[in-house]
Amino acid sequence: MSLKKETLSDIQLHLSALRGDEIMLRKVLDSGKVHVDCKDEDNTTPLILACASGHTACVLELLKEGADVNAKRVTGTTALFFAAQGGYLDIVKILLKNGALVDCPSVDGGTALFVACQGGHANIVKELLNAGANVNAYMKDRATPLFIAAQNGHRTVLLLLLAAGANVDEARFDGATPLWIASQMGNDHIVKVLLQKGAYVDAIRNDGATALFKASHKGHSAVVHELLKYRPNLSLLPNGETALHAAAMFGHLPIVKQLMAAGSDLMIKNQDHLTALQVAKQQKYIYVVEYLMEKEREISLLCKGIAQLPRAPMSNISNKTIS
Repeated sequence: MSLKKETLSDIQLHLSALRGDEIMLRKVLDSGKVHVDCKDEDNTTPLILACASGHTACVLELLKEGADVNAKRVTGTTALFFAAQGGYLDIVKILLKNGALVDCPSVDGGTALFVACQGGHANIVKELLNAGANVNAYMKDRATPLFIAAQNGHRTVLLLLLAAGANVDEARFDGATPLWIASQMGNDHIVKVLLQKGAYVDAIRNDGATALFKASHKGHSAVVHELLKYRPNLSLLPNGETALHAAAMFGHLPIVKQLMAAGSDLMIKNQDHLTALQVAKQQKYIYVVEYLMEKEREISLLCKGIAQLPRAPMSNISNKTIS
């Protein structure tokens, strides 16, 4: 019989697997009217449905009846992919024991490891890595499992990946590194770990923005605090802006204060020939304007005070030779 054409028995088997109805599943299989790997229009098999729904007993029954452990949907996803995505450790172990390919990719390059990292399923990440999963695999956009863990803020998963040899600075096609994406998302606990593990603080995305710039733009004060410990670039970036301009543009006063305390130059002009103070004025962020104006006055007074200091007289240097 064709595995593409759905019969009533096919539908019953799919529903049984989806619902975890082990009794009905056995009854349909025993009828002899259905193939264990019957597929719907998306090439989804009963095993894939049982794994995606976390029904261990059904998974075991289907495998006993010869279900293809590596059958793929049209998206390229397998039973292992869905078990890892759902966080079903027992099913992941069963599938691997029965020959599931650990690095079988979907059409966009995602593997079971990627979705386990996305969901923060540390126990499954560990199981997949022990089974030989490629820790530095990448999707079509070159995002790695480490990038996905950093993006979603999963510290335990991140540490497992790093211990397994994940490249801390591997970037997507757009130049975004795990540190960059963690900074954008406000995951300061992730930023701290990545920096401790040697991540380059001034990695630049293709648009010319660094992690500090993005954190300042988004208003992530805790991230800025961690980044500043590693002396990031406070000067003009390839995008024609500074982190101080980004903070001023969006009215993030706490970050403006952090950046000024770290030594940001208030007088630097951006690509539009504007200082951070002028940018804040344009955006009408009154508290930022008041703070930066006060800082500007302090700098002016300091410079004036230095200029008025009396010049020290030059010492009289004797031409006599010291014997």
